[in-house]
Amino acid sequence: MDIPAKSGSHPPQQTDEGYHKDLGRRQVQMIAIGGAIGTGLFLGAGTRLEQAGPALAIDYLVCGLFCFLILRALGELVMYRPSAGSFVSYAREFLGEKAAYVAGWLSFLNWAMTGIVDITAVALYMHFWGTFDHVPQWVFALAALGIVGTMNMIGVRYFGEMEFWFSLVKVVALALFLICGCLILGTRMPVGGVTPGFHLISENGGIFPHGIMPALFLMQGVVFAYSAIELVGTAAGECANPRAIIPRAINSVIWRIGLFYVGSVVLLVCLLPWSAYHKGVSPFVTFFEALGVPHIDTVMNIVVLTAALSSLNSGLYSTGRILRALAMGGSAPKALAKMNRQSVPYVGILTTVAVYMVGVGLNYLIPSRVFEIVLNVAALGIISTWSFILLCQIRLRRCVDRGEIENAGFRMPGAPFTSWLTLGFLALVLVMMGLDYPEGTYTVIAIPLIAAALAAGWGLVLMGRRRQQG
Repeated sequence: MDIPAKSGSHPPQQTDEGYHKDLGRRQVQMIAIGGAIGTGLFLGAGTRLEQAGPALAIDYLVCGLFCFLILRALGELVMYRPSAGSFVSYAREFLGEKAAYVAGWLSFLNWAMTGIVDITAVALYMHFWGTFDHVPQWVFALAALGIVGTMNMIGVRYFGEMEFWFSLVKVVALALFLICGCLILGTRMPVGGVTPGFHLISENGGIFPHGIMPALFLMQGVVFAYSAIELVGTAAGECANPRAIIPRAINSVIWRIGLFYVGSVVLLVCLLPWSAYHKGVSPFVTFFEALGVPHIDTVMNIVVLTAALSSLNSGLYSTGRILRALAMGGSAPKALAKMNRQSVPYVGILTTVAVYMVGVGLNYLIPSRVFEIVLNVAALGIISTWSFILLCQIRLRRCVDRGEIENAGFRMPGAPFTSWLTLGFLALVLVMMGLDYPEGTYTVIAIPLIAAALAAGWGLVLMGRRRQQG
């Protein structure tokens, strides 16, 4: 039962009407894990190790702690009122309809751009196998979209099951590496002619081989490795028992971040010198090839292919619910609120599929430039989504402290200080993005253009409401 709001807070809209509560404990647990583990670790860590060396572990730890605080802020909101509209629904209640409009459409922008990157990644990973060299990149992009789109349309249970297995592949791959790496480190078995140990850190420039500043600037890229963590809040609206399942799922994220991200990087730099890892090559492939394991590049390609499909799957699920929440609040066309017989917001999902089809077209027209065009724009949507979650939590806590809303438990640790501290961290990330020339600089410069587009859209929303009232 939802906890009723007392006077002083905006009455919540029922944006969850019609959804089936078909997501179980194991599915939500894996959605939480999968949102925190993406291709940024499997593939991007090689580039980051080359740039920052062992300091990458500190970057992952610091960014992971702040992302955990964001999750705890979201968890406090979920315990107050689980909602498939997630932060859009909370923004409407605590910050007003205009804030809900901005939060929802910026999140849609994030997932729209991320989805185009994901289908491009799928196509690129399929071309790893020479058998498919003759198949155009856009064909694989279209096939991936067709499969994942179909699974999202036939019911939330199927989305949850697909995400469970996608996440399980990532977890099993990392667990096998951690077990193997710990055994080798413990027995000091040579790897590629190198004796593993912590001495590899001290003998190769220490924790900060390039100094502190490169490690600091790298945070603005590292933080986006956790870019889907907020998905667990959306899943709460279709979860059978969210108040029992969500806190456990959220609390488990912090030790998994510590184990999978920080633990993996520490192991990598203790098994081989950090200089052995290079841009564009998975550090796990580098390690297992040095160990002499055959076909490891094929295995890792399957893992990153799974991670890309997982992200694409999550994007379609999330945007369908976000667009429906916007539509029910009057900030998007009413058609986006429609649901099919399986209680799936099919118009919202098909709208996102239509946007992703633009990505298929880009793969046909300019297959080599798709990543650069869309990847940085997604970062703005991620920062805005997390910021709105924190602002809503701050308002919720104020209402609770004034006695306007009953305390639902699962309070964010250290709030409100940690809430403002995390907002400050996100602002710092934005500043560092602006200093990352040219991609990050151009992305930050685009903010006024995005703001102008949002303002124009809000004007259309107001015009539509006036016509309805008239």
